[in-house]
Amino acid sequence: MSSAPSDATEAADASDTPDLVRLLADTTRAQVFAAVALGARTATEAAEDAGVRRKDAVQAVQRLVDGGALAQEAAGLAVAYARLREAARRPAAPAVDHGTGDAATESLLGTFVRDGRLVRLPARWDRKRQVLRHIAERSFDVDVAYPERAVNERLAAWCAEDAPVDHVTLRRYLVDLGHLDRHDGVYRRRADDAPAALSD
Repeated sequence: MSSAPSDATEAADASDTPDLVRLLADTTRAQVFAAVALGARTATEAAEDAGVRRKDAVQAVQRLVDGGALAQEAAGLAVAYARLREAARRPAAPAVDHGTGDAATESLLGTFVRDGRLVRLPARWDRKRQVLRHIAERSFDVDVAYPERAVNERLAAWCAEDAPVDHVTLRRYLVDLGHLDRHDGVYRRRADDAPAALSD
């Protein structure tokens, strides 16, 4: 049973067919995806229907939602049909090098950052930190003073009009995670901006 796509689904670029294929290449994720397609609306229901451990189902759901194969709707989990249809119609885009030099980070950024814009933020904090660190490093020079207006302008450039995240949210995350220091309305990126220790 299908439902209307979420904001995250609509915002997702459909040129990542290989990412969706990789998501479903994992047996547990494929079983959980099938369970949701057949009507499961929670990770617990998907675990029962797929015959997998609840912990594994929760992890699979998180990966499938992050990857855009599933969407979290008001009524519960649903297949992101709109995105899958678009992905099937469009050719895969060439891989974009974000300049990190790390294959895992490049794969992560390829899912959440497209054409210099933030598609959406990952739900998991470890991945969210990586994406936000990338945004901070690409937007601000180390130890340069930026007034709030300049910070807003630079972060707004990352946000598409229909993106589920705005520049105010990005600014708050960057400060909370320690990527930017704020004092008297002036922001600076530290040389050592290791993310703050936050729990999920």
